[in-house]
Amino acid sequence: MRLLTATFLALTPFVAQAEEPWGKVDLQAAKSLHDKACISCHTRMYGGDGSKMYTRDGRMLSNKLELVQRVASCNAMVSSGWFPEEENNVAAWLNQQYYHFEN
Repeated sequence: MRLLTATFLALTPFVAQAEEPWGKVDLQAAKSLHDKACISCHTRMYGGDGSKMYTRDGRMLSNKLELVQRVASCNAMVSSGWFPEEENNVAAWLNQQYYHFEN
């Protein structure tokens, strides 16, 4: 039992310092990727500048992982051709700008 407890306590700092779901990101690149691939579709769906997509009542995302998955899904639907690192950049930028998820 002591060995199990000692192992758990030894590994706890690594869990607490886990990277964000998107890893290291380039937020400057993310904005231009977003603007090029996302705005026209979101504008068609919601009007204006398309940002209502992120701020509307009843939005379906509730955490960072769901945001990463949604960006990947949109990338596939509109065939923007982003690599996973670019998807992660956009997800992190969206979180910073609109969602502010902590988990």
